[in-house]
Amino acid sequence: MSEEIQKVLKNAGLDVLSCMQCGICTGSCPSGRHTGLNTRKILRDARKNRATVLSEDALWLCTTCYSCQERCPRGIPITDTLLELRRIAVKEGFMLPEHRWVSKMVMECGHSVPLDEETKKKREELGLDPIPETVQKDPEALKKLKKLLKTCKFDELVAEK
Repeated sequence: MSEEIQKVLKNAGLDVLSCMQCGICTGSCPSGRHTGLNTRKILRDARKNRATVLSEDALWLCTTCYSCQERCPRGIPITDTLLELRRIAVKEGFMLPEHRWVSKMVMECGHSVPLDEETKKKREELGLDPIPETVQKDPEALKKLKKLLKTCKFDELVAEK
């Protein structure tokens, strides 16, 4: 990693050094009850500048419910820290295949879940417009979105490395 994780987090206003490893974050995490997500371990690894934290699948299991952050006795912005770690991970080339696929769908059709003909038909049967009010409905908006994503180099960021 080009910069130390702790330094990047601190520059983003996310100081994890005050974490006392009490475990309230992990204990209050609804995702952690059903997955391998251990926010306490992720914070510990980030504090110790362990680059392996960026390549762990568990980093992507957080649903950003903010339960951990709301309960932290030290007021550490835990969820925000996890999101920043994800940003660093993507910049370093780490991203789950599922997230890479969703990103590619956004680049292609402007939405993470493209509409198929069956879904359009079901929407019409329910009295809805076959295409919801998203950029999928407006070719000009989709064109602008694609230009924006390319200008921001989002396409390069999520490309297979």
